[in-house]
Amino acid sequence: KQIKMRKLDSTKVRPLKSEQLLHIEDHDFALRPGFGGSPIPVGIDVQVESIDSISEVDMDFTMTLYLRHYWKDERLSFHSNKNKSMTFDGRLIKKIWVPDVFFVHSKRSFIHDTTVENIMLRVYPDGNVLFSLRITVSAMCFMDFSRFPLDTQNCSLQLESYAYNEDDLMLYWKHGNKSLSTDEHISLSQFFIEEFSASSGLAFYSSTGWYNRLFINFALRRHIFFFVLQSYFPAMLMVMLSWVSFWIDRRAVPARVSLGITTVLTMSTIMTGVSASMPQVSYIKAVDVYLWISFLFVFLSVIEYAAVNYLTTIEERKQLKKRGKVSGMYSIDAVQAMAFDGCFHDTDVDMELTDFSDHCEENETRARAASVSDVDTTQIKRKRSLKGNVGRIILQNNHVIDTYSRIIFPSVYIVFNFFYWGLYI
Repeated sequence: KQIKMRKLDSTKVRPLKSEQLLHIEDHDFALRPGFGGSPIPVGIDVQVESIDSISEVDMDFTMTLYLRHYWKDERLSFHSNKNKSMTFDGRLIKKIWVPDVFFVHSKRSFIHDTTVENIMLRVYPDGNVLFSLRITVSAMCFMDFSRFPLDTQNCSLQLESYAYNEDDLMLYWKHGNKSLSTDEHISLSQFFIEEFSASSGLAFYSSTGWYNRLFINFALRRHIFFFVLQSYFPAMLMVMLSWVSFWIDRRAVPARVSLGITTVLTMSTIMTGVSASMPQVSYIKAVDVYLWISFLFVFLSVIEYAAVNYLTTIEERKQLKKRGKVSGMYSIDAVQAMAFDGCFHDTDVDMELTDFSDHCEENETRARAASVSDVDTTQIKRKRSLKGNVGRIILQNNHVIDTYSRIIFPSVYIVFNFFYWGLYI
């Protein structure tokens, strides 16, 4: 009866054949191998399958890799006539001791589980163990955008034991610098991967002590051609387009004003688009320097025409005022026409100015014959200050500002581009 009861007892589950071969039930795998003795060495090697994405806004990167652990646990040794290893899947992992390696500064990570969990455990007769995982991890990358988009970013993925400090577990690269390998076809749309390297160090925590830490370092250099097409080249075109107003007649107010406002708004749109795709950092980026200087050139071209238009208006008013004093009446036809259609009609003004010059000559002749005192008055007028002479010259020749602007604006912008690209490249 006792024998029958044992056969019918469903609460007891017979161990699997693999567990019987490895003698899992005979050991306490909650403890690390060699508990109480020297730290257990755990070798690591990594094969990077892909770098999935780099996010400037979130300052992180996503990487898929094969993570392999190597250690020796004599409790898992078994007898084998052919000295062959045994391979298991993830179902045995929960019943034995495995290293508790985690990714420092990771935001999220997962083990791939299609079609089953991508976990492999290989045990050798002498107790050596190979534990392999296929993982996708997203980790922080502290980026510096002061040279963006002409920058190079250095990121690292860091591995460390969570529970065991250096007194219990020694984490190291299994094959030195060759422990880190990459797929030959790894590529990114905006970055060029300059190098991959492996390094190691120690991390200290005030409450738990020193831990071994492994680093997967890689350098990313940004492709500039995308930003040349999307930001730099449009900004150059807008600056050059603003110079077109220097060749337009200064009396064509609607044409020059509309051109200036259009280029200013377009530059504002380009700057907003670049800022929207970047994190809100508190320092100035290289692209900000270029776009703001370009915006300043466009803005100054608008201010330049405002000055030319203002000086032109003052000159015309003075001429009309002088002509009105001679003729006894004020002619405001040109001013009214300019107010209605934005163009200065100088046909009538030139004709009347001719009459004005004739009257001036007659008056001058009469003045010289009338009194010697007029000579003294003329000498006093000639002794005006330098400031007054310069102001009169500018008023009478305000169109010269456009002539100088055609040379000064392009020259200064070319010098700026020369220093900018020489500084950041």
